[in-house]
Amino acid sequence: MPDEFIGEIVIRGVTRQGKTFRPSDWATRLAGVESQVGHDHRQRYSPAVQPVTRAGVSCVVIDRRLAALDAGVLKFLMDFASENDLEVSEGRQEAR
Repeated sequence: MPDEFIGEIVIRGVTRQGKTFRPSDWATRLAGVESQVGHDHRQRYSPAVQPVTRAGVSCVVIDRRLAALDAGVLKFLMDFASENDLEVSEGRQEAR
């Protein structure tokens, strides 16, 4: 597998100016674009797009393999981050 499909991209709920992004449930909403509702009526997030909390900050972790699986969804997620001036990093690094 080419290197560009290995690893993760993390969108953090903090703008480049250091402000907390709102609404507070933005990560679960954004990860919901790749989720499904199971027979038990519970939301199941895709392994490729997961909402997480890191050091008290809401984040969305994107598996880079999404680029090969659904490039359109990856573009949507990255455009969302760019349009909202959110921090994007490679992998789940320690909190700053």
